[in-house]
Amino acid sequence: MTGTSFRILAGLVAGLIVGAVWRGGPSSLPVVTAAQQVGKLWLDALTMTVVPLVFSLLVTGIISAAGSVAHNRIVPRAMLWFMALLAGACLLSALLTSLALDLWPVPDGAASIAPPTEGNIAVPTGTDWLSNIIPTNPIKAAADTAMVPIVVFALIFGLAVSRIEAGLRRSVETFFQAIVQAMLLIVHWVLLVAPLGVFALAFAVAARTGIEVAGTLLHYVIFVVGACLSVTVLACVTIVLSGRLSLPAFIRAVLPAQVIAASTQSSLASLPAMIEAAKALKVDREVAGIVLPLAVSIFRAASAAANVTVAVYLAHLHGVPLGPGTLVTGALVAAAVSVAAVGVPAQVSFFAIISPVCVAMGVPIDLLPLLLAIESIPDIFRTLGNVTADLAVVRLVDGPAEGTGVQRSSTEQA
Repeated sequence: MTGTSFRILAGLVAGLIVGAVWRGGPSSLPVVTAAQQVGKLWLDALTMTVVPLVFSLLVTGIISAAGSVAHNRIVPRAMLWFMALLAGACLLSALLTSLALDLWPVPDGAASIAPPTEGNIAVPTGTDWLSNIIPTNPIKAAADTAMVPIVVFALIFGLAVSRIEAGLRRSVETFFQAIVQAMLLIVHWVLLVAPLGVFALAFAVAARTGIEVAGTLLHYVIFVVGACLSVTVLACVTIVLSGRLSLPAFIRAVLPAQVIAASTQSSLASLPAMIEAAKALKVDREVAGIVLPLAVSIFRAASAAANVTVAVYLAHLHGVPLGPGTLVTGALVAAAVSVAAVGVPAQVSFFAIISPVCVAMGVPIDLLPLLLAIESIPDIFRTLGNVTADLAVVRLVDGPAEGTGVQRSSTEQA
């Protein structure tokens, strides 16, 4: 756990304890109202960076990915697997989380945890998300925080920029990289006072509901961890069904990298072990050296699936109805914006990448800071699932079907 994560968690615990003790005490209502306002100011400061940060990250990510595709012929095959597994993981997470919450609903009284809001976020209907997917006015879409058209425009814009003259492309990419750096600096400043903001929000919640909020947070953690584990299982099943490798052989090959992933909570730190696993996976080391760094950068299947689970869980907690169209919208937005997490610190990416999914599904984001404070636990399983999916993809891209005895040379693979 990093120092920032520890301080945020400490703010959460202190806020819950003090709020629970203060509950029903003298001047309770004015103090709770003041705490809510402090928390809201901090949340607004974090929220103001979301649209420019996500848009700029998507544009630079698409430009970088398009450049990789243009310079190596093995990359398009990897990108197809990335897109297929990302979409599949997010859709599976949306379905399983919805079904699981029907069988094991959020704890009684959990809805009281949600702070009172000044207005409801519009819930997209089954046809709204499709009819509004192309923004007629991208600037208005950004002003309205309409995340689906913003994401679509960013993807189209990034692809278009990747095709223009090299000098102009570099200028545009540099411009958006500068925006990313500026937004990240603002977020860093906001996170410096995160313990205070989280304390205020946790205090207000506990002062209204008591310590029972702890049970809801534990319930939430179980669901997010379950989503990450489902992606780990999906990666294994995909390998087996494709005939690429037996399940025991795949598990033996990926286990060392999984151990490092769980202990470091970093896909990047696991990269050397992942490349080392290429031999056990019968994958050419040169191909692994191309696909795995790309996967670590833009392919975060477990994280994207977990982000969908967070949004669906918050929807159930707030009583927001979710139809099939809304679930599909959330899953596709989560898959797209997960690309924007490239090189972003965990505390930043949690809010910047999940809030667009929530907004696209019509789910309030007021409780995200409290969930951020306990993210260090699910993050272990996010990394575990990401690393397993990365190794599954490199085997799917390059490895022969089990029993064929065929291994292509690096020249044939290129």
